[in-house]
Order: sequence, then structure tokens, then C-alpha cells
Amino acid sequence: MFTRMEIPFPRIDPAAFTIPIPEFDLGPLHLGPFPIRWYALAYITGLLLGWWYASRITSKPKLWGETEKSPISRADIDDFAFWAMIGILIGGRLGYILFYTLPYEPEKLARDPVFIFKMWEGGMAFHGGLVGAALAVVYTSWSRKIPLIRLGDVACAAAPIGLCLGRIANFINGELYGRPTDVPWAMRFPAYDWNTRQWGSTDGLPLVHPSQLYEASLEGALLFSVLAVAVWKFKALAKPGLVSGIFLVGYAICRTIVENFRQPDSFVEGLPPWLTMGMLLSVPMILGGGWLIYRANRVEAKPA
Repeated sequence: MFTRMEIPFPRIDPAAFTIPIPEFDLGPLHLGPFPIRWYALAYITGLLLGWWYASRITSKPKLWGETEKSPISRADIDDFAFWAMIGILIGGRLGYILFYTLPYEPEKLARDPVFIFKMWEGGMAFHGGLVGAALAVVYTSWSRKIPLIRLGDVACAAAPIGLCLGRIANFINGELYGRPTDVPWAMRFPAYDWNTRQWGSTDGLPLVHPSQLYEASLEGALLFSVLAVAVWKFKALAKPGLVSGIFLVGYAICRTIVENFRQPDSFVEGLPPWLTMGMLLSVPMILGGGWLIYRANRVEAKPA
């Protein structure tokens, strides 16, 4: 039964479709019918759209304060997209293991060391993915002999696309929801059973903020819009590092705001009530982003 002050959760199957491979065991790893989750599709779609958008940016020399040629080519973006995919996946998973599993749930690894590789069971950390993407920027810059900070600006301009899709996938999964509330758009998020492929009952569950949609709106749509205006209207790419700085500060602010509505991870202990892990990991982003903005505005931009 739904109350007047409640929006029903849509109960979309977290698996968009399933690859019907035969079940078999590979040592401690059990494989069988392989469900392709919306979360995985969000990563793939986000990378493809980000690649397309980055290619568009590099095709416009005037956005960079250049008259004939952009400092980054389409071939550079093609190469970076591949390494970014690797970096985000590995970094996001290792970040989850280092920031959350090892400090707070080490028994998971002790019980099942292969858990590190079971990415299909969920468990990715944005800040780890950010480090992985940054390493992809560094490697691509070195291997293709292109300006490091310029490539970083392109990556940051496109990043909110994937963030938005990823948070929508979190909503579909019914995970990372918010704190209890009585706002008119509150929801109840049931648990999903992967064995039966059925959603559980909402009886007795609290009404909470759909904070995944808040994050999709702020970290995704709003941040993308701010960066797009900076790039296309104010030619921010002409000041190396400015777009990266706006992204880092903007994401940290949006994440910190939403953390006040998002339910903190139950296994994270030892932090004061007003502080969450997401807030804590956003502090270096604000510091680094602020420095990049300061540096970019001290360097004279080339004339458009």
C-alpha cells in the first residue's frame, strides 16, 4: 500500500538482459548465465557519449584559443577513450576495496579473495575511478606527446555524462538511496534477489530520499551544463586547467550537498555524525580544483 506522500519505486529489473552461457566453476569462481546490468550499460554508454562529446570539442580550434588546429586530435581522443575505460573500471573497483572493503569489511576478502574481481556483484568507488581516469590521462599524454592538462580538461568536460548515467543505474538497482524523510517524493527501496530475479516487499521499509536522482541531477546534468557553458560560451579551454578545476570543485560541492540526503554506508564507522566518507574524499578535490582555477587565471590565455 502506498501513502499519499509516497512515489512507488518502479521495480525495473537491474539486469537489462542475460547472456545464456552454461554454468561452470573456474576454481573458486562460479560462472553461469551472465546478467548484463543497467549499471554496466551505463558505464559503456557514458564512455561512448563522452568519447563523442570530447571528439566534438577537439574539432573546434576556436574553443582552445587557436585559429587553425586544436592541441588535441581525434586520434588522441580515440586512444584516450580506451585507456579511460580500463582506468575507470580498475580504479573504481580498487577504490572500493581500499576505501571501503579493507577498512570496514575485511572479512569479505578473508572469506573470498576472488571478491576483488567480482565487479558484476557491485562495488565501485567514484574517487577510485577518478584516480584511474587521471592515470589514463597521464599515460595517454605521455604516449602521444600531448599537453597533460589540456587532455585533462577534455576528460573533465565529458565526465558528468557518465556520472549522470551511473547514478540513474544506481536508482534502477535500488541501491545507495537516501536518508528517511517525509517529502512528497519519498520512496521505499526493496531488496532485489538475484536468485529468484524478484523484488522483495516494501512492507515495513522507511520512506527515504531518492538521493540517486539528486546525484544524477547535480553531479551529472547540472555539472555538465555548467562546464558546457564554460567551454562553449566563455571559451574556458583557452585557459589550461580551468575546466578541470571547475569540474573538481563542482563535483565536490555537489557530492557534499547530496551526502546530507544520502544514507551513509552502514559499515563505515568512526566518523562524526556530520561527516561521511564521500565528504571526506571530496576535500582534496576542492583543494586541487581550487589550485587549478587559480593557476589557470594567472596564465594569460591565447587570443581566440
